[in-house]
Amino acid sequence: MFSPRFFILLLCSLPSLSYAQVQESGAPAVDKHLLRGSLTDTESQLPLAFATVTLFSLPDSTAVTGAITDDDGIFEMQAKPGAYFLRAQFLSYRTKYVWDINLAADTDFGTVLLSSDANTLDEVIIRAEKSQVQFDLDKKVYNVGKDLVNKGGTAAEVLDNVPSVTVDVEGNVSLRGSESVRILIDGRPSGLVTFGSNGLRNLPANMIDRVEVITNPSARYEAEGMAGIINIVLKKEQQRGLNGSFDLTVGQPDEYGATFNLNYRRNKLNLFSNYGIRYRNSPGSGSQYQEFYADNTTFITEQTSRRMRGGLSNSARFGADYYITPKDILTTAFSWQYSDQLNTNVIEYRDYLNSLNNPTGITRRTDNETETEPNLEYSLTYKKIFQGKGHELTADFRYQDNTETEKSDFREVYFSPDWQPSGRPDLLQRSLNKEGEFNRILQVDYVRPVGKEGKFEAGARAGLRDIRNDFLVETLEDATWLPLPGLSNNVLYDENIYAVYGMMGNKINRFSWQGGLRVETSDVKTELLQTNEINARPLYTNLFPSAHLGYDLLNENTLQISYSRRIRRPHFRELNPFTTFSDARNFWGGNPNLEPEYTDAYEIGHLKRWEKGSLNSSVYYRFTTNVIERIRTQLSDTSAITRPFNLSQRNDFGLEFTGSYEPFRIWKLNGNLNFFRSITDGELEGQQFNADTYTWFGRLNSRLTILKKIDLQTTFNYRAPRQTTQGRAKALYHLDLGASMDFLNNNGTLTLSVRDLFNTRRWRGITSGVDFYTENDFQWRARQVNLTFSYRLNKAKERTKEREHDGGGGEY
Repeated sequence: MFSPRFFILLLCSLPSLSYAQVQESGAPAVDKHLLRGSLTDTESQLPLAFATVTLFSLPDSTAVTGAITDDDGIFEMQAKPGAYFLRAQFLSYRTKYVWDINLAADTDFGTVLLSSDANTLDEVIIRAEKSQVQFDLDKKVYNVGKDLVNKGGTAAEVLDNVPSVTVDVEGNVSLRGSESVRILIDGRPSGLVTFGSNGLRNLPANMIDRVEVITNPSARYEAEGMAGIINIVLKKEQQRGLNGSFDLTVGQPDEYGATFNLNYRRNKLNLFSNYGIRYRNSPGSGSQYQEFYADNTTFITEQTSRRMRGGLSNSARFGADYYITPKDILTTAFSWQYSDQLNTNVIEYRDYLNSLNNPTGITRRTDNETETEPNLEYSLTYKKIFQGKGHELTADFRYQDNTETEKSDFREVYFSPDWQPSGRPDLLQRSLNKEGEFNRILQVDYVRPVGKEGKFEAGARAGLRDIRNDFLVETLEDATWLPLPGLSNNVLYDENIYAVYGMMGNKINRFSWQGGLRVETSDVKTELLQTNEINARPLYTNLFPSAHLGYDLLNENTLQISYSRRIRRPHFRELNPFTTFSDARNFWGGNPNLEPEYTDAYEIGHLKRWEKGSLNSSVYYRFTTNVIERIRTQLSDTSAITRPFNLSQRNDFGLEFTGSYEPFRIWKLNGNLNFFRSITDGELEGQQFNADTYTWFGRLNSRLTILKKIDLQTTFNYRAPRQTTQGRAKALYHLDLGASMDFLNNNGTLTLSVRDLFNTRRWRGITSGVDFYTENDFQWRARQVNLTFSYRLNKAKERTKEREHDGGGGEY
């Protein structure tokens, strides 16, 4: 995890590192020797990560080169033969020097011990700040804590402000316009976000440290997720002693929350914990105009809805790192999430025949739903560090137990066109949906350095997933509750996936390469108990190769070409044929006959860095077969159903720019633009479902610091219209504002955030077929205003002051 110490020390080392680059690039090639070693805490014998090591020449004490230690405290650097001395620095530690180095061959300093200096930490004044967005060729890192508008929000709202990522009104996450994206927590699958529909909405933003977006993953990652991987990294510190942060949030519409993140590290033990509790009421609304055509008659429905979703949710994580030895680390963690919601929805249907001048009646349908979601997860990780930088073995086991229970009571009341009682008896119905998911995941990863720059990786993974869904819908007839035929059943879903992978990479001068192959075997079975239908797919094995080529150009330019093959297996809800029932005119269901999608993804990326900014540009292409598309069809004169089907293929061409610029020290800008063309070709039951769309989406963020303690932020998001296989989605845009002020000796921060300032974040679209036309306008959540108070315990805010003098207490 990145820490304030890393950035302070990085600033201290920049002059020496940059000087070394100038010296190396401007001189003729001369044989260099390797210098390596490791920095360790004298008392705890634990490695010191992100410490600065600098090499100075003798006798003039000129900085020649430098390095930052890795997570294992290891450093490596190269220098020409000669006389040197070495300086090792780490925040709150006494500076250590190694004198009289006569470099004539590769040199290993072994373990260099550093002693803590309790007085130095108080002298640190903070100035440098971790960037809100950091770029690399294979991923983008979004530092959530720097985004003011996310304070008091949820993980769903965080992702909607991440470059390349969009979240629709139903909570579906898309990466570069594709919903086929894999979401991880701390690099691993987690029931906190993959189960049910509310996982991202129940995870508080204040528990998140950063979000990593990987658009073309290597063979080390699961092949699931054609568009790439989004990794949500939760907060976890490694600083010694007790440290952490506390947040309190109040908002309008009703939102009240509290979170804390605490760490305690002493000697060989590091304890970490996160907890968040939140009460929220989220108003939403929508409207729909619908026409159905049959027997030369047009059946028209105007529909309006008002909904309120809310309740209490809890998220907690507790764990510990135990350093058995400095090279043997055992980590255990327990995560728990529980939400208890009460949701109401009122829908009014106004029916007409042939034209809006001929109304036939009004129906009001109410839905009162209770929803509980207890989710548990336990993980145990062992890490063995061998001799040599980056040589390690990691074994990880996790168990997930996630359940969801939804109970709904429905009532339909009928009126004449002038709102008079129609005389028709009210319709009473109820539904009960119980869903349980159990996951067991075992993963082993091994990394071994090869030569000076090479690396070999291999691993294996087994994921066993069982889901049971019991769905019951009943209607009241003559004081007796009777099941509705075709809607009630019990579904079993078993998914076992076994994988092995191997990777090899190396770097030769400015050229780097990496190749890998992942093999996955899938065993998937769906069973409908009441109808005794079994859909057992034959065991199938797939190969997923990946390749990455990189070249370091002059003047801070880097070029990379990458390829990977990916898969998107149908999700359980897409395979479950039984429909939702809250809306009596619009149904959604699954398709047990769905096949997996396969994608070949190609990307060329270029990264350019300047003193005040950077620009990451990419050209990408994806070719997908067995495309899964949601298709809407007519059921009756007044209702329709949407189900997923496999179409033929899709070609996606894209051009993406993500950049940051700092015109002044007090003003930071970052933004993202994604232009793409998507061509879908498909046929279903003799009907063509084709789409050829040019579209784009973008995001611009501006952050201004005034009077050193006040930050002002503005974020604007825009998604252009897009053609679909059955219509088009209209433009969507919204503006977010945030302002924060530091006080209490910079230990406290007060943040005001306004999401969707002008209340414009509405999903609008048109869907049509040969026998229907539908136009929708829907808003999941209205404008939200939050006020958040944050307090840091023994933890400086990441706007750091560097020392006014160079050292850490030592002298030459």
